[in-house]
Amino acid sequence: MSTSQEGRAHSGGRGPDGAGTSARTVSCAHCGRTNRVPAAAQGSPRCGNCRAPLPWIAEAGDADFGEIAEQASLPVLVDLWATWCGPCRMVSPALEQVAERLAGRIKLVKVDIDKSPGLARRFEVQAVPTLLILDQGRQVARQTGAAPANALRQWVDESLSASHGPAHSASRRP
Repeated sequence: MSTSQEGRAHSGGRGPDGAGTSARTVSCAHCGRTNRVPAAAQGSPRCGNCRAPLPWIAEAGDADFGEIAEQASLPVLVDLWATWCGPCRMVSPALEQVAERLAGRIKLVKVDIDKSPGLARRFEVQAVPTLLILDQGRQVARQTGAAPANALRQWVDESLSASHGPAHSASRRP
């Protein structure tokens, strides 16, 4: 999946309360078919053509965080960020790479703290980016600051291993 200016993936507009819309368009890395991936659903997204796992990236806000992140059937990597934050803009592509590499095993949920002050307070965000791993709605890991994709992948793997077993094990697959 790509979220570059190529337009291969995008999210829809925003609702009146600032919450993300229900789907994002994703190109399958295996067959190239375009798929709509909902922000919230049971299981994990798969390509409608070849059934390969798709990266699950969604936006959430105060109003829909529970449905999108806490009720997810997969572990969730939460990115608490702000538009004015340079390191946040630098780490975003790395987080998307992690979501792509762990397609079918994690969900990436992005939260703009300026649009979601309730979540910023709830998670006691003191600096951005702040990254959380939620497993069945329970926080299992937290990291503040930017890091390269390989370090983020290692942190996610270690966090999930400590919680339930490795992110790459067959038991984590849908």
